[in-house]
Amino acid sequence: MKLFASESSLLMSSATSFDFLLKQIFLHGFSLSLHLVLLIFSSAILVMNRVKEAGEDGSKERLRQRKVLWFKQTLACCFVVSAFNVVFCFLSYFYWYRNGWSEDKLVTLSDYVVKTLAWGATSIYLHYQFSNSGEQKKFPFLLRIWWGFYFSISCYCLVIDIVLFKKHISFPSQYLVSDVFSVITGLFLCLVGFFARNEGEGTLLEEPLLNGDSSVSNGVELSKKKGGDTVTPYSNAGIFSILTFSWMGPLIAVGNKKTLDLEDVPRLDSHDSVVEAFPKFRNNLEADDSEGSGVTTLKLVKALFFSAWKDVLWTALFAFLNTVASYVGPYLIDTFVQYLNGQREFKNEGYLLATAFFVAKLVECVSQRRWFFKLQQVGLRLRAVLVAMIYNKSLTLSCRSKQSHTSGEIINFMTVDAERVDDLSWYMHEPWLVVLQVALALFILYKTLGLASIVAFVATVLVMLANIPLGRMLEKFQDKLMESKDRRMKTTSEILRNMRILKLQGWEMKFLSKIFELRNVEEGWLKRFVYTNAMTSFVFWVAPSFVSVATFGACTILGVPLESGKILSALATFRILQEPIYNLPDTISMIAQTKVSLDRIASFLRLDDLQPDVIEKLPRGSSDTAIEIADGNFSWDLSSPTATLKDINLKVCHGMSVAVCGTVGSGKSSLLSCILGELPKISGTLKLCGTKAYVAQSPWIQSGKIEDNILFGREMDGERYDRVLEACTLKKDLEILPFGDQTVIGERGINLSGGQKQRIQIARALYQDADIYLFDDPFSAVDAHTGSHLFKEVLLGILSSKTVIYVTHQVEFLPAADLILVMKDGRIAQAGKYNDILNSGTDFMELVGAHKKALSALDTVEAGSVSEKSMSEGDSAIESVNQKVQKEENQSNENGKVDDVRPKGQLVQEEEREKGKVGFSVYRKYITTAYGGALVPLILLGQILFQMFQIGSNYWMAWASPVSADVKPPVGSFTLIVVYLALAIASAFSVFARAMLLNTAGYKTATLLFKKMHLCVFRAPMAFFDSTPSGRILNRASTDQSAVDMNIHYQVGAVAFSVIQLLGIIAVMSQVAWQIFIIFIPVIATCIWYQQYYISSARELARLVGVCKAPVIQHFAETILGATTIRSFDQKSRFQETNMILTDSYSRPKFHVAGAMEWLCFRLDLLSSITFAFSLFFLISIPEGVIDPAIAGLAVTYGLNLNILQAWVVWNICQMENKIISVERILQYSSIPSEPSLVIETNHPANSWPSNGEVHIRDLQVRYAPHMPLVLRGLTCTFPGGFKTGIVGRTGSGKSTLIQTLFRIVEPAAGQIIIDGLNISSIGLHDLRSRLSIIPQDPTMFEGTIRSNLDPLEEYTDKQIWEALDKCQLGDEVRKKEGGLESSVSENGENWSMGQRQLVCLGRVLLKKSKILVLDEATASVDTATDNLIQTTLKEHFADCTVITIAHRITSVLDSDMVLLLSHGLIEEYDSTARLLENKSSSFSQLVAEYTVRSNSSLGKFD
Repeated sequence: MKLFASESSLLMSSATSFDFLLKQIFLHGFSLSLHLVLLIFSSAILVMNRVKEAGEDGSKERLRQRKVLWFKQTLACCFVVSAFNVVFCFLSYFYWYRNGWSEDKLVTLSDYVVKTLAWGATSIYLHYQFSNSGEQKKFPFLLRIWWGFYFSISCYCLVIDIVLFKKHISFPSQYLVSDVFSVITGLFLCLVGFFARNEGEGTLLEEPLLNGDSSVSNGVELSKKKGGDTVTPYSNAGIFSILTFSWMGPLIAVGNKKTLDLEDVPRLDSHDSVVEAFPKFRNNLEADDSEGSGVTTLKLVKALFFSAWKDVLWTALFAFLNTVASYVGPYLIDTFVQYLNGQREFKNEGYLLATAFFVAKLVECVSQRRWFFKLQQVGLRLRAVLVAMIYNKSLTLSCRSKQSHTSGEIINFMTVDAERVDDLSWYMHEPWLVVLQVALALFILYKTLGLASIVAFVATVLVMLANIPLGRMLEKFQDKLMESKDRRMKTTSEILRNMRILKLQGWEMKFLSKIFELRNVEEGWLKRFVYTNAMTSFVFWVAPSFVSVATFGACTILGVPLESGKILSALATFRILQEPIYNLPDTISMIAQTKVSLDRIASFLRLDDLQPDVIEKLPRGSSDTAIEIADGNFSWDLSSPTATLKDINLKVCHGMSVAVCGTVGSGKSSLLSCILGELPKISGTLKLCGTKAYVAQSPWIQSGKIEDNILFGREMDGERYDRVLEACTLKKDLEILPFGDQTVIGERGINLSGGQKQRIQIARALYQDADIYLFDDPFSAVDAHTGSHLFKEVLLGILSSKTVIYVTHQVEFLPAADLILVMKDGRIAQAGKYNDILNSGTDFMELVGAHKKALSALDTVEAGSVSEKSMSEGDSAIESVNQKVQKEENQSNENGKVDDVRPKGQLVQEEEREKGKVGFSVYRKYITTAYGGALVPLILLGQILFQMFQIGSNYWMAWASPVSADVKPPVGSFTLIVVYLALAIASAFSVFARAMLLNTAGYKTATLLFKKMHLCVFRAPMAFFDSTPSGRILNRASTDQSAVDMNIHYQVGAVAFSVIQLLGIIAVMSQVAWQIFIIFIPVIATCIWYQQYYISSARELARLVGVCKAPVIQHFAETILGATTIRSFDQKSRFQETNMILTDSYSRPKFHVAGAMEWLCFRLDLLSSITFAFSLFFLISIPEGVIDPAIAGLAVTYGLNLNILQAWVVWNICQMENKIISVERILQYSSIPSEPSLVIETNHPANSWPSNGEVHIRDLQVRYAPHMPLVLRGLTCTFPGGFKTGIVGRTGSGKSTLIQTLFRIVEPAAGQIIIDGLNISSIGLHDLRSRLSIIPQDPTMFEGTIRSNLDPLEEYTDKQIWEALDKCQLGDEVRKKEGGLESSVSENGENWSMGQRQLVCLGRVLLKKSKILVLDEATASVDTATDNLIQTTLKEHFADCTVITIAHRITSVLDSDMVLLLSHGLIEEYDSTARLLENKSSSFSQLVAEYTVRSNSSLGKFD
């Protein structure tokens, strides 16, 4: 029976009157008339609807319809029936045109034509009906009845075919194909028509996903339910939906209509959410580690496996099915070639063969898609639980453990190592699959080639062994690459944190060169890595040729006859074997890399936690004592011989206030850490009764709203909230801020002044309403006026009944304490009330004496007369200042000087993501970055030659070998093998050249993009760093740069290579029978359409993955910095919850990216399987002898790979679009507007500039960003050269902004600053910044040594550095350390106290010896004695310099020659200190009076 074979007239044996019922002419005539009725009916309804609609009001708002479930599939089915009939119509027409016509042929052809039109009209009707009508619950009744008829007729026709077949009556076999197809489609339509429920009836697959809101059937709109609240349809999808991934359809449809946002992406199913997965994982891990020996890699792997074992077993089953199905093709090829050659075992063997090929392809397609998707699902879950585990661990790490891992390294565990476990999921089953694949291959080869299969096996093993050393080298290089990347990221992260200091000092380019040096080391390893990778790629492509040359050579020697069928079977097998051979080293390297990552994670999880038994917690209200320490010895380093705190005995009752004072480094902060349980205990007991709140010395502020920072997880209580704001004097600041307490704070509180950060911190503690309050010198960062207000309102007001322990350097705050502790060398040197200890020891006397000395500068004011005034007058002084400020503010408002702030005024904006298609310019820039794109044509040429030689060699083998043993071969066996070998060697050379060139281009591009981006970021203005969380920059420097280093060049190359391969296959298949080419055109068009339909969603989902990753990293980084604060407020569980929510937000788009990918691949696989099946049926139907069976076999051999390759092309294009986003993100940061030039060659200032140091400010106006209000609103004044000028003013008055403008960190919006006659805006930034000196507000030290911290530019000798250290009183401290100037400084200078860090900053200034020195609240972190020491040093060494001081302590500016008082960005007063003090009504003298009153309350007693 052949398709389109000549038909003999149907001879029916029975002569009954019903024999016409068995005739094809009747069947087709009946079908024709029924379809004609359908055509007329559907066309009439369509026309009527159009007329009806035209008569209605077209603008009427329609209801959002609920479509029938399976609507799209039904529409597709009708369309496919129409298309199928078109194909049959054309094939029949061409065939019968050649072989002559008959009556029943004409009827059949008419039937096909009418069917095409009728089903086409039905498709249009359905589309029109359901896209334009309102509520539509079911398919129309008549249509469903028709589908029933259609199914019945199809079944009848199929039965007739079977009857005729049984009676051995010949009939055209296309009728059988057509009838089988009709039965399948008819059955589907009947099931849908009669059994499908309305969408939304008891199913979650409702339509809200399409428009972001759901509406119930009566049109009443429910509350807007964003996709973010909808659970993914996957969670309750049916089996058909799961297998075909149609649950992804709604999301892809939304993405096709609009740009996807995170709220469009549904939530994960609870099964995939880390919230449900993590407890299981933790329990598994704890059960394994019951003996408490610590987490090992093995335990970690077991816990991971058992938390997802069911899914892992499912994937194993799918992998097994896929592997077995993939070998059916090679197994049957020889039989197929023999069939085409005329050797038929039984009737219809061809159809059975074709069906077997097709079914195997279908099984392969379905199982592979499920396998890949499930793997990604498992990987996501495992990554999420590891991230949660690492995060939770970072919250409990002891201080010692924390110092062994910098925050950068801990973040790397999360971003790199956990991610690698996710990647490993792809390779999970490879080890046993390789064994299965090799076994199946050997079985097939043994069947076709006999003993030569042993040679094939040996060759395969050799190729695998050749890969092992390459794999080991790759692994080693990968390790080194990761280490060097870790070092670079650590430095980058530290530099970004301290960018302000680097800009102020003019050091940023030096530190950039440091990053470039680290990157050079990394690039050395990267180069080795990519070239070794080129070698593995070479082995991959050459492997099949090598194995086949060896095998066919062995056949020749062993005398095994080489027939084309056997050769093709072997070639197909080798091609499938190519994958496991190649993947083996990859798998080995991946397993090794993951083992390294899991080792790293396990060793991190084994680190020491904080001692759980440091504090003995007593139940609330069970004791009168709040804190009791007995014989306490504590040490930061338990291995160190000297303890940090020694012999501590302390008892604090409820309601007491305890002050802690002492010199820099005496152990004050350590005492608070010990009470918090942060400091490891050597001996003694520590009891605590009640909840605690802590205010750290350096403020820790979370990025987010101010309100959230203050509430810190508590419910909003308006009354208490207002009381707290009032006490912390935050109301004024919030009025100034554009969004009040809804203002979003940048990373580390970047858009707040030091004082504001500190007061928000205090407000956070107050709002918690704890029993015990621990303050670590919080008043140092605020001005004197605010400091006294805070002390009075907070410590003496709201907290008067609470237990308070406060560290302070301000002696005037001591008398109010019930108990004062004087710390010295880690001991409590003195303890008691103010008056008691004043006379009993020298330490306290020194502190108070230093304070008194500072106050003596106030002699110009009649101190006595002020002290006699009552405190209430001090209050009125504050009030008068406030009134004056208020008045000033009102005036400025009336003058309209305050800009109206648009809603865009938030400093930290949402992370920008490009939208829509990745621009062609991104590809162009990427391809032409290296050598202007000169290597691209050479790479393409290499691939084209390789493809030609490959196809040529296979063509040669198929053509030159006989089809069967009885046919004489065209050439001798020696010639056969030699030519094959020559072609194989040529293809090997081509592929080697291509691999080397591709890696060269990729490596060069990565290095250039890295340099360009970093140069751009480092040259960006400070405003960029203020408004960009460092997580975003780090994300680009790590994740995106990694993609550019390791992946993108392969991805772009893979697109070109796979397209060239696909064109090769199409050429081979079409060359056999050009008709096959006809079906390629619609299939490829459909593939392209699918790809276009899918890509818009996939691209946005990939971008969302990038955008959702930064918050996880940022939250993690913030948590590590603020771990002490989080623990002290007992908020660990809340932060862990937030981390889980953020992790799920990151997993959400990632999960749907995987779903979308498989959705597309499934459809493409299906299309290519259908194409392949069509080709097979076509080849079977061609009469014997028309085409060469060997060449037809070659076409089938290539066709076996068609679905893989077709999917690979589209997959590569989509992957490239997704990956290229990394390039897009890097390019985004390679075009940041940069600061003005560092050096202006035509305008260098003289070497002696500034010689006098006079600073003249003219009408200076400054704002931080174009959309933000003015901060300085027109200042005009002159700081005389060689004079000392003090700048005072309330927090937020513009003091720090003025200094930033002086250094051109912020460029003036109007006005100018002139130093010694030179406008600072006319010279280069480095020329300016290198001639000015500053001791900044936050004392900063970098990881490295003391020398590198004092002199990073290496400009000074050791002698000069030691002199500077001695001048700032750090010389002895540094000499004590083993390394001297090479003593180590840990990240952020953590191993030096705050005061010591400030002295290092003083040392830098002493080395630089500039004519103009700025002190930005420089002595905020030191006690009064150290403050005096700094002031004395400055007086001595900067006597003839212009010194500009911003101070919170009035004493710091009292010895200034001039005082500038700022208020709300305007000059309130500017005059000499003496004159301002004489004028009793001046705001400055009132501030001084108030300070004196406060101080004299203690000093009166001292006198």
